[in-house]
Amino acid sequence: MNTFGRNFRVTVFGESHGEEIGVVLDGVPAGLPLCPGDFTEDLNRRRSGARGTTPRREADTPRIVSGLYEGHATGAPLTIVFANGDTRSSDYSLFRDMPRPGHADYTAAIKWDGFNDPRGGGHFSARLTLPVTAAGVVAKKIVATAIEKEEAGVRAGLVEMGGQALPEGCAPVAGPEDELPEPWKSALESAMKDGDSIGGVVECRVGSPLIGLGEPFWDSTESLLSHAMFAIPGVRGVEFGDGFRAAAMRGSEHNDPIINADGDTSSNGAGGINGGITNGNPVVFRVAFKPTATIHKAQQTWNFAKEAVDTLSAPGRHDSCIALRAPVIVEAMAAIVLADLILV
Repeated sequence: MNTFGRNFRVTVFGESHGEEIGVVLDGVPAGLPLCPGDFTEDLNRRRSGARGTTPRREADTPRIVSGLYEGHATGAPLTIVFANGDTRSSDYSLFRDMPRPGHADYTAAIKWDGFNDPRGGGHFSARLTLPVTAAGVVAKKIVATAIEKEEAGVRAGLVEMGGQALPEGCAPVAGPEDELPEPWKSALESAMKDGDSIGGVVECRVGSPLIGLGEPFWDSTESLLSHAMFAIPGVRGVEFGDGFRAAAMRGSEHNDPIINADGDTSSNGAGGINGGITNGNPVVFRVAFKPTATIHKAQQTWNFAKEAVDTLSAPGRHDSCIALRAPVIVEAMAAIVLADLILV
């Protein structure tokens, strides 16, 4: 449904072109310091407007309507809402008759007998990652308080774009305002010129997590992180540590030998998790994002009004690469999972 977590419960609500979207957080520890300014950095990293992102510009100002008093969480459900303003719902009227290829227009209409809100993608829009990002800000505070290490933290960046790996010597791209490597710029501009889109891969690292997080069998740390990542619109794959490359390795290559009584290892092919439980190494995983489904380039797809295949060139304002704004969302989802595991 729309709620994730057991001890730190996150409920997302709203639609892309509705009056408001928001999130309710239950389980926030009483006394956790929090103010609207705490959200600024992460919300700005998700903000649109940069080259390759949608021109839709929203204020994205968080309004905390419950669970906060005099700068601290009260222990009651924390509710954060955001207003929607810069909407153009008429851009989406065509998609009732011609559902977008690769989008949820068709499946949502079937599941809810056509009563779903189609404007802006409705409840399936990446607009809903805004309250998720806000939830991540709170979750990061919980994680930082529990781990209490300087090197701790959740950080993600784009390491592949348009099928091209991050050039040697370049730092992962943390958000759309960061300078892109030249090969990525060229790939993005080429796609935009063609009215098309490209995908990317985001790598996330959680420095020095607590040892022992994770609840086998069904609630292993990988299971929960993957569950959360696949809730992000556009995700097509998740891998940990050596990931799919491990299938081509020998055990002697992939194993992480323990080198001292503290459990330190000489490598981290497992991505910081053994048996579904964090082992003290950095948790490292990568998330693959597909090319944006909604593109201006003409495609052949079914027109339900005409009962025939027809040409669709999608109108509206859309990201040419959704992965550009994804790193902070991946961070938020990772922090939400870790907060839920920490708060027992």
